[in-house]
Amino acid sequence: MIASNRTRRATLRAIAATHRAARTMAKALAYRTRSGLIAAAVEQGTLIRTGDMLDRLGADDLKDGQRSWFGRHTAKAYRATHLGAGAVKVWAQHRTTGRWIHVHVYAPTDPALYTALGTYKATRHLVAADFARCA
Repeated sequence: MIASNRTRRATLRAIAATHRAARTMAKALAYRTRSGLIAAAVEQGTLIRTGDMLDRLGADDLKDGQRSWFGRHTAKAYRATHLGAGAVKVWAQHRTTGRWIHVHVYAPTDPALYTALGTYKATRHLVAADFARCA
């Protein structure tokens, strides 16, 4: 138990040091530091944001409010399939305002993304069009 307390304190000290360093640097670098490996996975494409998926499917015409609701549908579907656990979050810049926001990221093949496409009324047409082309 003593070793675990030492390990825990060391981890907390490392996190605190990271946050102290993040507060003294440029805002973009600070958020990048806080997101760490998750942000790197997003840049590599192993994790995607819901907006990235919509862009890939050609849903660029959706308003920000509709994209936000699609994200909520995706988060709900993810929680339903993962026993109430939330998806991983990352700090990212909003595509139109440039403000830093906390967003969920998913694996590109996560079933929650495709469930949300079918359940959200503004994106149902994307699923129907894909199935029509495949048939």
